[in-house]
Amino acid sequence: MSHIPLMKIALAEAEKGAKMDEVPVGAALVSESGRILAVSPTRTISLADPSAHAEILVLRMACQKIKNYRLLNTTLYVTIAPCVMCMGAIIHARVGRVVYGAPDHKWGGAGSLYNFATDNRLNHRPKVIGGVCEDECRKIIQTFFRAKRK
Repeated sequence: MSHIPLMKIALAEAEKGAKMDEVPVGAALVSESGRILAVSPTRTISLADPSAHAEILVLRMACQKIKNYRLLNTTLYVTIAPCVMCMGAIIHARVGRVVYGAPDHKWGGAGSLYNFATDNRLNHRPKVIGGVCEDECRKIIQTFFRAKRK
């Protein structure tokens, strides 16, 4: 299975976020059958909410859509490795798999800094696949922050 088409959807969400002057991280949550349940960019600034990461927003939307807080057998596509907050929510929601683009060496909770997905003390461990469209995912966030520093 190629994860690239679904990561491209997450990248399009990251682009939307960049146009809104948000940190350009995008996410898409997909059902086991391949149906897109939710997509979103990060919106922490526009929503004045430190928890409004793309991953959290798609989890919230998908739970509302399916009327269940458990997102069993779903796959989360996200342009940057989920942070520790997002990995906590992913684990609580029982997301089956996380596919990310570029690692996050400062906040990553899916193997970049911490690895919650392999912690046997937790009651759920999603599968994690990293490096899908990594260069594209890294470039969009680096370009955004370089422009901010000028």
